[in-house]
Amino acid sequence: MPTTKSAAKRLRQSVKKRLHNRIAKKIVKTSSRKALELVGAKEFETAETQFRTAIAKIDKAGARGVLHKNTAARRKSKLARQYKAALEKAKASS
Repeated sequence: MPTTKSAAKRLRQSVKKRLHNRIAKKIVKTSSRKALELVGAKEFETAETQFRTAIAKIDKAGARGVLHKNTAARRKSKLARQYKAALEKAKASS
């Protein structure tokens, strides 16, 4: 347990910040997964909008410090590669 007032305050702040960051990371992961799932379901228009939303969420998390900016860039790049590959595979099979 914290012994000083400032340590107690920092503990309260870190708990709040941790919860906020966990929620933000979960939103990023969920939106990324949804975009790829929609491509697999061959819903290309909604997949495109979900992909753009996922990229925006990753950008926002990077800008707010939830993710490091290089981590955000890497995740965007990875998502774009996966999205493109899934799109090509889905269009080839149809």
